[in-house]
Amino acid sequence: MFLTKKAIARRTFLKGLAGTTIALPLLDSMIPAMMNAAEAAMSKAPVRLGFSYVPNGIINLNGEWKPKTVGAGFEFASTMKPLEAYREHVLVLSGLMQNGGRALGDGGGDHARAGASWLTGVHPKKTEGADIHSGISADQIAAKEFGKQTQIASMEIGLEAAGLAGGCDSGYSCAYTNTVAWRSPTTPLPVEVNPRAVFERLFGDGQSTDPKARLARMKEDSSILDFMMEDVSRMKTGLGARDKNKLAEYLDAIRDIERRIQLAEAQDSKFKMPLLGKPGGIPDDFSEHAKLMIDLQVIAFQTDLTRVGTFMIAREGSNRSYKQIEVPDGHHSVTHHQQDADKIAKTIKINEFHVKTFAYYVDKMKNTPDGDGSLLDHSMLLYGSSINDGNKHTHDDLPLVLVGGANGQIKGGRHIAYPNETPMNNLLITMLDKAGVKTDNFGDATGAIDHLSDV
Repeated sequence: MFLTKKAIARRTFLKGLAGTTIALPLLDSMIPAMMNAAEAAMSKAPVRLGFSYVPNGIINLNGEWKPKTVGAGFEFASTMKPLEAYREHVLVLSGLMQNGGRALGDGGGDHARAGASWLTGVHPKKTEGADIHSGISADQIAAKEFGKQTQIASMEIGLEAAGLAGGCDSGYSCAYTNTVAWRSPTTPLPVEVNPRAVFERLFGDGQSTDPKARLARMKEDSSILDFMMEDVSRMKTGLGARDKNKLAEYLDAIRDIERRIQLAEAQDSKFKMPLLGKPGGIPDDFSEHAKLMIDLQVIAFQTDLTRVGTFMIAREGSNRSYKQIEVPDGHHSVTHHQQDADKIAKTIKINEFHVKTFAYYVDKMKNTPDGDGSLLDHSMLLYGSSINDGNKHTHDDLPLVLVGGANGQIKGGRHIAYPNETPMNNLLITMLDKAGVKTDNFGDATGAIDHLSDV
C-alpha cells in the first residue's frame, strides 16, 4: 500500500437541493497516513461538552442516589442503576454545592435560582420584569471559543416547552426556570423542544416554518438523503471498507431520525391541538421524544457541527406528570412529600426514569465511533440538578454524575466525595480546562477540582 499525506477535508459536506447540506463524521480517509507529531495532535478528536439537567432535585432519603462507599468498586444505588453498564466511564461526584441557588436574603424562589445558577455560578437578580440578570454559563464560555471552529456554537434542547412568561417562582422571572444556558448575564438562551426544528437547523431544508409548509414537505415521498444519493455514491468510490461502513451507518441514522419525525408529524396532523399544546413534530411519547432529541445532539457532535450542548429533561420546577410510568401526579408536587411514603415512591420512580433517559444518551455516545475511539471517549457529559432535596430546597451535596473520557483526561468507575461546601463552580472550570478553554474567574470558584484524572 502506498501511503501519502492526502486526505478528504475534515469539513466535507454533502450538498442536496433546497439548501440541504449534510456534514460528515470523522472518517479514516480524513486523516493523512503520514504526519508529524504536530499534525497528529491537530487531527486528534476534539472534546465535546454536554450538560443534562433534571429539575426538583433527586431524592436520597435512604441511599437511592448516592453510593454508600467512595472510590472504585462502589455499588450503584437504585436510582443510578441504569448507568451501571457504563461504570468504567462514570464518576459519581458528591459534596459539591451551588451557592448561587441559595436565598442569600431574597426569600423564596429556590427553583428559579437553581435553574439560573447551575451553569452560571451566579445568584440571579430577583425580578419578574425585563431586568433579569444572572451570569454567562459555562457552556457558553466554551461555545464562544468552540464556535470559532464549528458551524453551530452550541445547541440548547429540551423535552418541555417554556410556554410561560412573566413570573414563575416567588417573584422570579420564568426566564430563570426555562433554561440553564446564558449567553450573557442578561441573555438567556431559549430551549428548542421540537425535533423538526433541530433537524432543519442541522441539515437545512425548508424556507418556511409554517406548519402547513412542513406538512407538505412531510408528505413528499423522498427524504433529503434521496436528493444527494448521486453525491453519496460518488464519494463512496474513493473510500475504504471501514469508511464505507461508517458512512452507511451514519446516513441510516439520519434517515431513521427523519422517518421518526415524519411519523410524529403525521400523528399530530390527525388531532387539533389546544392553543398551548405541543408544536408539530413532537412525539406524544416522552421516551420517543427524548430519544429523537438525543439522537440529533449525538449526530451534531459526531459531525463536529457543534461541540457544546445543554439538554433539559424538564424545566426547573416542572410539574409534569409521567403516566407512562404510572405517576399521574405532577413531579414538583410529589417532591414536596412531607415524608408521605406514596409521594416518596413516586418521586423515586421519576428520578429513575430520568436516569434511564440519560443512560440512552450515554449509550449512543459510547456506540458512536469517533476517530480512535468513541464519542464518549472524547466527551464530558454532566448530569444532575442544582437542588439536592426537593422537599427542603437544599443546594448542597448536589446530585451530579460526570460521564466520559475527555480524551483520556478522566478516569471513571469511581465515587469521589469532596468536602462539604466545595463549589460546583470548581468542577465547571475544571471541565472547561480539560476541554481546552481557560477561564480565570467563575462564580465562587476557588480553583480546579481534584481527582478527576486519578485516585
